[in-house]
Amino acid sequence: MNLGQLLLVAVLAVPALGAVAVAAVRPDRAARIVGTVAAGLTLLATLPLAGGEHGWFGYGPRPAVQPWHQLDLPWVPGLELRFHLGVDGISWPLVVLTALLTLLCCAYTLGHVPGGGSGRALVALLLVVEVGILGTFLALDLVLFFAFFEVVLLPMYAIIAGWGGADRRRAARKFALYTLFGSVLLLVGVYVVVAAAGTADIVALTGGAGLSRGTQVAAFTLLALAFAVKSPLWPLHSWLPDAHTQAPTVGSVVLAGVLLKMGTYGLIRVAVGVAPEGARWAAPVLGVLAVAAILVGSLVCLAQDELKRLIAYSSVGHMGFVLLGVATLTATGLQAALIGNIAHGVITALLFFLAGAVKDRTGTGALAELSGLRETAPRLAGLLGFAAVASLGLPGLAGFWGEAFAVVAAVRRGGGLWTTLAVLAAIGGALTAAYFLRLLRQVTHGRPSPAVQRLAPGLAGVELTAWAPLVLLALAVGLAPALVLGYAAGPVDALLGVLR
Repeated sequence: MNLGQLLLVAVLAVPALGAVAVAAVRPDRAARIVGTVAAGLTLLATLPLAGGEHGWFGYGPRPAVQPWHQLDLPWVPGLELRFHLGVDGISWPLVVLTALLTLLCCAYTLGHVPGGGSGRALVALLLVVEVGILGTFLALDLVLFFAFFEVVLLPMYAIIAGWGGADRRRAARKFALYTLFGSVLLLVGVYVVVAAAGTADIVALTGGAGLSRGTQVAAFTLLALAFAVKSPLWPLHSWLPDAHTQAPTVGSVVLAGVLLKMGTYGLIRVAVGVAPEGARWAAPVLGVLAVAAILVGSLVCLAQDELKRLIAYSSVGHMGFVLLGVATLTATGLQAALIGNIAHGVITALLFFLAGAVKDRTGTGALAELSGLRETAPRLAGLLGFAAVASLGLPGLAGFWGEAFAVVAAVRRGGGLWTTLAVLAAIGGALTAAYFLRLLRQVTHGRPSPAVQRLAPGLAGVELTAWAPLVLLALAVGLAPALVLGYAAGPVDALLGVLR
């Protein structure tokens, strides 16, 4: 094996072995430290994966997927299945984001362990979730992709049900049922593609691989519905607010930061890539549903009275912009979707960290009981204000690029439908600003409520450690979007080459 292949194995093996080590170490705090070290080593292993033998921008028109590094070994020879991993400019930013957020969540448990179970078990489950998410982003075999996609389900269910709020078990069951529904559709879609093409290799399948138009339409419908559940796309989104509201802080961070991205990544890499004719056929419907998600999410947020639930519904709207970018099937739209994925992961993770800190300190998430935060905890209020304006798409911060250029992509697509969708999406962006400004007015301004009045002004060291990288990333991606777009330009152009 060369260095790149060793790193691909290490990215999956280190958190897996870390989970085993955490489970084996008895002192709870020592186990959490071991898990944090394993998460840190995983992040370090992801960084050198950038570039590789093809170079950062070394893409040609064929094949459509040219991994920087790949590992292709026999897995189940009798069924012609292969353990095929690879990374390129579409997947690498998501791989790094997953590793970073897992590290920050593990580090956060060193100072904050939610009630309901041991911190040791929670960190072990976070590492198992990390293996599943990273494997999903790295898999270049459809069956392997499905296997990693499913690894996430049970540990995330356990995190919500074990360490969540008062209604955690119902929320965990709802999460599991919706996810299982999507998994069934994904499995059938994978079977349709593999049976028709005779291979599960994503590199070979990208561009259609000779699949008939009918097969591609059927496959895209199944795959898109499966990924829509995870994204989540309206009207398959109703599991998300309950899961976010009841999950512990670290569970909400992972769920919003990277687990939702499994759906949008799968839509781009698998559904659009493998069934391009199906994608062209379904693009108008996907665009309409994406804009519906933007508007519904924004309008519901305007009526929300609970902090975490508002942030959860905001994710429905933000991911709607990502899906609108994908639906345009243009370079601008796909680039907007990719940077929107990263921006949403960074900003919403920060929002959930801050919402969890507010809720832990005050004992409530009701907006009516949280007024005057800037008077008693100005640092916490300032960070919440920063995260809110970043999420509403203020120019110069990460949230701006994905949403603005998703609208631009729809306008450039042309025609009455896409122009109408662009206008409605822009209205949704204005509503996003409205509900976040309403949130700040209710929580940070006014006279301190009884719950807020007793807060201490300082922040814990573990909180600053977990939040500072996200603040810096929101600034860095906002000021230099090429940090994401530069890596993705080549593979997006190559993918569009097989869509035309």
